[in-house]
Amino acid sequence: MTSLTGIALDDWLSQNRSLIYRGHKVRYWCAGVGEPLLLIHGFPSGSWDWHYLWQSLAERYRVIAVDMLGFGFSDKPPRYAYSLLDQADLLQTVLQQLGVGDYHVLAHDYGDSVAQELLAREQSTPYCRLRSVCFLNGGLFPETHHPVRMQKLLMSPLGFLLGRLYRRENLAQAFGKIFGPATKPSEQELDGFWRMLAYNQGPRVMHRLIHYIAERRVQRDRWLAAMQCNRVPMRVIDGAVDPVSGAHMVARYRELIAEPDTVLLEGIGHYPQVEAPEQVLAHYLAFRQACTPAAIDEPVKKPA
Repeated sequence: MTSLTGIALDDWLSQNRSLIYRGHKVRYWCAGVGEPLLLIHGFPSGSWDWHYLWQSLAERYRVIAVDMLGFGFSDKPPRYAYSLLDQADLLQTVLQQLGVGDYHVLAHDYGDSVAQELLAREQSTPYCRLRSVCFLNGGLFPETHHPVRMQKLLMSPLGFLLGRLYRRENLAQAFGKIFGPATKPSEQELDGFWRMLAYNQGPRVMHRLIHYIAERRVQRDRWLAAMQCNRVPMRVIDGAVDPVSGAHMVARYRELIAEPDTVLLEGIGHYPQVEAPEQVLAHYLAFRQACTPAAIDEPVKKPA
């Protein structure tokens, strides 16, 4: 049970703003002042995932969260060509409209891949706008990603049928398997997750969104090269018992990234920002404290 004060979903939704991206309505949230911090949610939920951390982060930073296309309370066009690269375009559009220059990223799951794309785009510029990246549980490396049964079915030729038949009880069953044994989601949390997913007939586009798993494989070497450049400070905060991207993913991260900055949360599963928000907050703030301007502006180091 967290001691951080979360935000009820209706209260969260009442604070949304919106913009039009490629003809579709996108909802986003902003709060606080200071250095901009972009929070990038995972699959299949939305930005409310961050509600336990939102107020504490807004006391320190200018926090920005976007329900990406196909997720949460944004539009979910049924025939849209969803891609991680397009989601990165969307987030950059939001930042531009908000007048954001330099910014930091805290990402989770699907959002990790979007963050990797943003990081890769920095490699062609002489100056980094992206000042730091912190990853929560996600498939940073395709070879360590263990998709759950739902994801496998969505990737199959019958994936479109699964979306039509998908119900709250299916989500509850899936989340029950990826959360930690002592940190299962409450019924209220499950209600919130389901409302985000079900809004705008979200289940009908899940089989389209799931193509991100194949897209990760295509971009794997490019994204890894960007991470190995050590141009931007990075930390991984990971729920260790997550069967999808837990301790086994962190072990691979430590093999591939020089001087890796990683934190394992024992007993915590795939949603550490929901399961253990106090720990995530403490480890994130410690990371940001260590991200001095001098460290961020060091010359680019080429990967070995």
